[in-house]
Amino acid sequence: MSAAKYYVTSINEGGKKMSRIGKLPITIPSGVTVTQQNDVVTVKGPKGELKQEINPAITIAVEGNTLTVTRPDDERQNRAYHGLYRSLLNNMVIGVSQGYKKELELVGVGYRAANTGNLLDFSLGYTHNIYLQLPPEIKVETKSERNKNPLVILESADKQLIGQVCAKIRSFRKVEPYKGKGVRFVDEVVRRKSGKSASK
Repeated sequence: MSAAKYYVTSINEGGKKMSRIGKLPITIPSGVTVTQQNDVVTVKGPKGELKQEINPAITIAVEGNTLTVTRPDDERQNRAYHGLYRSLLNNMVIGVSQGYKKELELVGVGYRAANTGNLLDFSLGYTHNIYLQLPPEIKVETKSERNKNPLVILESADKQLIGQVCAKIRSFRKVEPYKGKGVRFVDEVVRRKSGKSASK
């Protein structure tokens, strides 16, 4: 499913940009191993283990601390897959070696967040609290300090998974453009609207 999504993007760009990305070698840091069995590539590191199924047309080669991705020809679909899998594998290598971290802040009077293990409890101005059970691959921490917006800090080796979780949390209370209330990333720039009273 993810391959199809990126394939459409690559067609819109003519495949050329993704092809150039695909040719870039990936440096494997110390402590990280990359193995392939059939069409599944496994990347292991200090932060965890990730697996990715690869289209049979794409070839993966590991020489020393360098990972290269090659394609059989210059057909549009293979060019798209070339860049896609190179990007996915690069994200996996970064994820298991460094990890990914996202910080969300809750902007609004009375907005709160707490967690019990991987169960998040949100109070976002509705008549009821919202509960979200996170997958075990995600590490979560909540912070509530006086005179500061509550924070939800997420960490994971899986870039795609942490992105999906952030999108889900943000959907609970989308940022509105007048007062900027809602769930947003720390340091996110929100385009504000002046409202009707400003024109008077």
